[in-house]
Amino acid sequence: MAKSGIHFNISERKILLRIFDVLSILFVLYLVSNSFDFDYFTITKENWTWVLVLVLYISIFATVFELYDLQKSSKIEKITSGIVFTVSITVLFYLLTPYYTPVLPDNRLQIVFFYFAILLALFLWRLAYITFIVSPRFYKKVLIIGETSNIETIVEAFKSSDPNYKIVGFVNCEKDKMSAVKFNGIKEYAPRHIRDVIKQENLSEVVVASYSSENITSEIYYTLIKLLEEGFPINEYTQVYEDLTQRIPVQFVGKDFYKYFPFSRNNQNKLYLFYHRLFDVLISLIGVLIGLIFLPFILLGNFIGNKGPLFYSQERVGKNGNLFKIIKFRTMIKDAEQSGIKWAKKGDVRVTPFGKFLRHSRLDEIPQFINILKGDMSLIGPRPERPFFVRELSKMLPFYETRHIVKPGLTGWAQVKTRYAASIDDSLLKLQYDLYYIKHRGFFLDMNILIKTMSTVIFFRGQ
Repeated sequence: MAKSGIHFNISERKILLRIFDVLSILFVLYLVSNSFDFDYFTITKENWTWVLVLVLYISIFATVFELYDLQKSSKIEKITSGIVFTVSITVLFYLLTPYYTPVLPDNRLQIVFFYFAILLALFLWRLAYITFIVSPRFYKKVLIIGETSNIETIVEAFKSSDPNYKIVGFVNCEKDKMSAVKFNGIKEYAPRHIRDVIKQENLSEVVVASYSSENITSEIYYTLIKLLEEGFPINEYTQVYEDLTQRIPVQFVGKDFYKYFPFSRNNQNKLYLFYHRLFDVLISLIGVLIGLIFLPFILLGNFIGNKGPLFYSQERVGKNGNLFKIIKFRTMIKDAEQSGIKWAKKGDVRVTPFGKFLRHSRLDEIPQFINILKGDMSLIGPRPERPFFVRELSKMLPFYETRHIVKPGLTGWAQVKTRYAASIDDSLLKLQYDLYYIKHRGFFLDMNILIKTMSTVIFFRGQ
């Protein structure tokens, strides 16, 4: 068997970015402190807490400004603004927390040294990452075995999720073969050439992407068994898809659905649910107070740009299919659905000028903190949908109503990962993310969603 090539998985590259972001910053700060008249941040045994605070700020703000998005991190022009924002906000917070960080220096030029040392460290390390790690040498090369009808969906899903994941070939496993694959340079190989391809292309793994194991021919089956016995990685498509895209491929799940939905233990974990609810209440109380601060400005904007009622309520589907009234600031014209129920979409002409601002800034969501306090919603969960759309989507999308086993949320994995659902395809994509959250929900995923929500608000990505 061919020696496996060098490659980094998604989780490994994200960890690599985080670790070397920190190490590069500390290394440059150490060089600056020993090369110049700079003592604002001198690393010693006594001030180790300064390092922890700096690491914490860098980690949080780098996540908010999307420095760990692998697609963006593969191109320096896409992360330049993120690096500048991350360093600027980190330094600002570091200077504003003197109890945990050094007191402000008498010589203010030291702050400039501090700022540019961090900025230079991140730029140099990220350039090195793009030059050496994001290169063909570290691509994860795979061979797909499946039906020809699947290949386009598979290639697009992997291509959009991980720039280092390269499909080098395809083997049709069907007995009654269809026409040859002609897609983005993907070459089709005969089953007898599987071993030759693995050796010649120095492949990392084989991915089996078949709707039914009955479609796999005996020749391919015995070849895969032999490869497995030799220790070569062979993975099932839905698991690879889930790891790469962080969503559940419901379109590939059949009667053996129970294999794909071992839902998170936290759905029944009383301690997690208690703290989840406590967190909901505390954040909602803060949200209501913030809403009261913004209320005079929203009232003025509504009077000028909306010209009508400030609030509107609408029936939505909650946990276990129970209905409740959601409360929001009105963003559309009055009687927006006189001609019938329609999908809300980007650039919707029914949205008022001030309503656009409310949506992009997410301020229209503030009244939903009341729904969270009442227990109808949670801070994090699938977006609550209208009964009409639930009925329609449940007919077309498998497992759609499964998203109702948890409370709907003000924000969620689907909301921070994709755009507003304006079609069946968009709803399918959001459903995949919602089911991923239900399957993996826990403290760290919740924190990840909250941080990504901050990115959505900062970059005005609300719809």
